[in-house]
Amino acid sequence: MTPWMIKGPEYTNCNCTYACPCQFSWPEPDFGFCEAFFAGIVEEGHYGDVDLAGVKYAMLVHWPGPIAEGNGKQQFIVDESASAEQRKAMINIMSGKDTEPFATHFFVFNSTMKEVLDPVFTKIDLEIDIDKRVADISVEGVGTLTGRPIKDDVSGAEHRVRIDLPNGFEYRIAEIGKGECKSDGDIKLDLKNTYGQFCMLHMNGKGVIS
Repeated sequence: MTPWMIKGPEYTNCNCTYACPCQFSWPEPDFGFCEAFFAGIVEEGHYGDVDLAGVKYAMLVHWPGPIAEGNGKQQFIVDESASAEQRKAMINIMSGKDTEPFATHFFVFNSTMKEVLDPVFTKIDLEIDIDKRVADISVEGVGTLTGRPIKDDVSGAEHRVRIDLPNGFEYRIAEIGKGECKSDGDIKLDLKNTYGQFCMLHMNGKGVIS
């Protein structure tokens, strides 16, 4: 296997409520199906000898039922500024290649897919602040993705929630907010005030590092 490592912030918006059942090993999604839009930037990383620092990426996913039942559809997106080698490397990582079985969320997702659409290479504008629980992401020709803190309905104050997964395959700690996304691409999404997840992705082919 080609050795690889990536580290950088990632933001995800899925169609479930603030406490996404997947994070608690509950197999049933809140509304009977699962779909999500996520994006991130590699601040440090490599795939073999290919430097991945600065590469931005995104992914669209949809399952008609619980993820474990499969029949999913996914599409990879890599920023147009990435070189041909970087594009191939990121697609391999997001496809779960060169990864031990079920060691990362990328591998898990790919194992449930019935259809993988052609990748998209386009401009990605991305700002993610994990501590503030703020994300503003635009994927040209595909859609937009935002995240904000959850607000207390009574006081209006920001309500901070974290999920700690010591043995998780995506992160160790995630800040939770509320998200919105809109995709008019090959996988269409239109979500409002649903689960938003902010985390530092730090993993390699063996799983989460920290």
